[in-house]
Amino acid sequence: MEDNNIQLFEDKRIRYEWDEESEEWMFSIVDIVEVLTETDNPRRYWSDLKRKLKTEGSQLYDNIVQLKLLATDGKKYSTDAANTEQVLRLIQSIPTNLLSHRKTPHS
Repeated sequence: MEDNNIQLFEDKRIRYEWDEESEEWMFSIVDIVEVLTETDNPRRYWSDLKRKLKTEGSQLYDNIVQLKLLATDGKKYSTDAANTEQVLRLIQSIPTNLLSHRKTPHS
């Protein structure tokens, strides 16, 4: 698998990788949080949300895995990652008023 697995969404990157063990695509949660909320500090936002999910006993929190994904400095670091189903649950966990307003083709 190549080390440059990056999808772009409106000029923002979302790192992803195929997980051989689970046989699923896994996506960087911090990258997704940044795209969805347009926060200046996605790591902090994810840290706060993760803490909240843990106290609520969320299954999303329990199923997060750590993968080594390529960072902007060219090195690989352990990063919280989620599969497609977990990403959809993550989206539901972000308050609607914080979701960035994206234009869709039908807007």
